[in-house]
Amino acid sequence: MKVLIIEDETAASENLIAMLQEIDPQIEPLKVLESVQQTVRWLSSNPAPDLIFMDIHLSDGSAFTLFQEMEVSVPIVFTTAYDQYALDAFAVNSIDYLLKPIKMSELERALEKFKRWSRSDVMAYLERLMRMRPADGPAESAAGKTGYLTSLLVPVKDKLMPVSLDEVACIYSTDRKTQIYLKTGRMMLYNRSLDSLIGNLDPARFFRANKQYIVARDCVKEIVVWFDSRLLVRMPVELPEPLFVSKNKAAEFKNWLTMN
Repeated sequence: MKVLIIEDETAASENLIAMLQEIDPQIEPLKVLESVQQTVRWLSSNPAPDLIFMDIHLSDGSAFTLFQEMEVSVPIVFTTAYDQYALDAFAVNSIDYLLKPIKMSELERALEKFKRWSRSDVMAYLERLMRMRPADGPAESAAGKTGYLTSLLVPVKDKLMPVSLDEVACIYSTDRKTQIYLKTGRMMLYNRSLDSLIGNLDPARFFRANKQYIVARDCVKEIVVWFDSRLLVRMPVELPEPLFVSKNKAAEFKNWLTMN
């Protein structure tokens, strides 16, 4: 298998090559490129590799701009330290999306997934890839025009499912797991903490009620003033434990609910 590596950090590219060759010594890294423009030139003048490993932050900008400059006829595994780009990768039908530091088991899974594909699978993938390529302007971000996330990419078995934040009633977290509760009542497991998530959510729509809960504004059904001045928030879905807003946050929460 011949692979092209697009990565602007030398340590990261060397580590990836070492891991690939440990998994399969027959894997041949053709070249390490550091930018979108280098990639455009290389792909335009060399035989196509079997698979591309591509970082998202490159020396001359976002890797997603590659799809505006040329048609890409090779499946891609995206690698990055930032999981907020997962929906962009999903939009261009990447084979997989690996978060740095890359784990050997996840790299093996991505390679096995690629090896299982038939030629017709690859052709269908490439057709979808080009259909999703934007006609002009940068690739649309999962954060949309506001800079805040509009969707979450939720793992379901061995797949990733994009879930619109319009569907989310609240997000609940304990030390061991995070759960998304949809307005339909469905619960989905998620792999990010509330601390890492709250800064990416529109503060006009979502509020960090306490250590366990982020609540959607349009899903606050009723507020009960509790005996110790806490607020009990009632939702249209069944929750794993009561949702309280502390006394210290009560005034801020009420202002948030009533702001324009």
